[in-house]
Amino acid sequence: MAIMITDECINCGACEPECPNTAIYEGGAEWQSGGNSFTPISEDHFYIVPSKCTECVGFHDEPQCASVCPVSCCVPDPDHVETKEELSVKKVIQ
Repeated sequence: MAIMITDECINCGACEPECPNTAIYEGGAEWQSGGNSFTPISEDHFYIVPSKCTECVGFHDEPQCASVCPVSCCVPDPDHVETKEELSVKKVIQ
């Protein structure tokens, strides 16, 4: 399951640098993948691109965005449920 950022986000930006897969973007910012740019998922607050999110599997024991979020708005996304194996396949080699 990917992580999502809820509307309770206060746009503090603490989550963005913690993401090992660069799956977190500021609201209104186009997201990047494979050299291509895509339409922002949210205009109002930071967001996570589900296809890039691995819940930090292969990097950390828990999602780092959730661990640093001061308002607990980084939560599991029920619309993007994945197994640990599926999340591992998406891991970006840094």
